[in-house]
Amino acid sequence: MNKRDLEAAYRDYITCLNHQDWASLGQFVHDNAHHNGRRLGLDGYRAMLKADYEQIPDLHFNIELLAVDSPHVACRLRFDVTPKGSFLGLAVDGKKVTFCENAFYLFCDNKIQEVWSVVDKTAIEAQLA
Repeated sequence: MNKRDLEAAYRDYITCLNHQDWASLGQFVHDNAHHNGRRLGLDGYRAMLKADYEQIPDLHFNIELLAVDSPHVACRLRFDVTPKGSFLGLAVDGKKVTFCENAFYLFCDNKIQEVWSVVDKTAIEAQLA
């Protein structure tokens, strides 16, 4: 994939997530998808995302920074959300929090095959103090 097509595919993937269009997720995520070194496959990846939306009903992925170097994509995603109960082991309990996630993707066969993700938990802790 060239840079322009890869960027467009990634942006379409984010739109898919924000619309919770789970039926279309297979257009963007490889059947052999891995997340942080763990093989999830497409079904496991979908289940992970559904669980995220269950825990964070107002979840919305906002692209803050995007870099493309085919077959890799790097993105800083910003979230302004209200998680229910505990989130990342923190007692958020319905408080509005803002944080970022740095995510790196490897595309194979025009789909996401690997995701490495780091959430800025320290930013959330500072808001709860």
